[in-house]
Amino acid sequence: MRTAKLLLLLALAVPLCSAQKRLVLIDQDGSGPGGSNQMAMLALLQSPQVQVLGITMVTGNAWRDEETLHTLRMLELTGHADIPVAKGAVFPLVRTQLETQLASALNGKVTWLGAWGEGPTMLVETAKGVTPVTPDKLPSHGPYVIPPMPEGPPTLKPIDEDAVHFLIRQVHAHPHEVTIYAAGPMTNIALAISIDPDFAALTQGIVMMGGSLNPQTDDPEFATSPRHEFNFWFDPEAAHIVLRAAWPRISVTTVDVSIKAPFTKKMLDEISQSASPTARYIAAWSQDRYYMWDELAACAWLDPTLITKDEQVYMDIDLSRGPTYGDTLTWTEKLKPATDVRLVHAQTDLDLRRFQRMFVDLMTRGGTQ
Repeated sequence: MRTAKLLLLLALAVPLCSAQKRLVLIDQDGSGPGGSNQMAMLALLQSPQVQVLGITMVTGNAWRDEETLHTLRMLELTGHADIPVAKGAVFPLVRTQLETQLASALNGKVTWLGAWGEGPTMLVETAKGVTPVTPDKLPSHGPYVIPPMPEGPPTLKPIDEDAVHFLIRQVHAHPHEVTIYAAGPMTNIALAISIDPDFAALTQGIVMMGGSLNPQTDDPEFATSPRHEFNFWFDPEAAHIVLRAAWPRISVTTVDVSIKAPFTKKMLDEISQSASPTARYIAAWSQDRYYMWDELAACAWLDPTLITKDEQVYMDIDLSRGPTYGDTLTWTEKLKPATDVRLVHAQTDLDLRRFQRMFVDLMTRGGTQ
């Protein structure tokens, strides 16, 4: 009798354990409407395995305040209005827009300046295949200017707490249970580490979209600058702080693997057939084809088997303030410097078909086709 009761209790406990959701904090430069930043957040929001504790905004692809409004509106339109959004850093720790403009006269230009104003390299499908195209320079605006929002302004508001203290509070409320998903410049995360030395060690680890090793591509952004990547470049000092912190694990979705994962017309067509609020949002506002930078970082955390190859290397950032300022540095165990550089899992290849299928399934979840 006692054995039967024990077996019954164990049987009841299994569903409870399996139903426990993985906790994540999203730190994102949420340019919009639609696009890679918003779709990456939706991958985590749509997953039944995950509880998103909140979203923190950081300037990167666009300015923080503009990104915040696009993200709040996305949450409204996709049925995720209960997720708190906190505003974070407006500017990088050290790098400035003016200094970067002056450096370009000496060191040459970079393709993508994010909030500072240049158009991104996008992928366009042609008869010859997927071709990288750099649009003309887009007009820039000040950090607190909000251009007209095509999707309409949100009624939701960000929380009063700033992003950095929100991140610290959530990690302390769930010690050793939260993963940090960082898909923009690392300014907010670096500030959290600087304020709270225990911050990184109290997490389950960090997943970041950033860094570049040796991508095989004709894309002009990387073909002649294989160690350049925007998120690390935009705030090199922040990336340096984050990469040296005491994370239990550091997973890095590099340029090398991201450029192998395009958002295709076929994927968009499949998503557009669904009636889910998320699919309707993407069908309306994510029409361009480009690399799935942040979406891959999110989905690879949800299912690590999507990554078929990673390189375990010691990683840091070039802070020399010369032509390679902000570039990715890596070493093997034998060649690493005698400082506190950390070992990272740098993703370099993926199961593309499974990733694309998984992403479409997540975006169409909650609707009928």
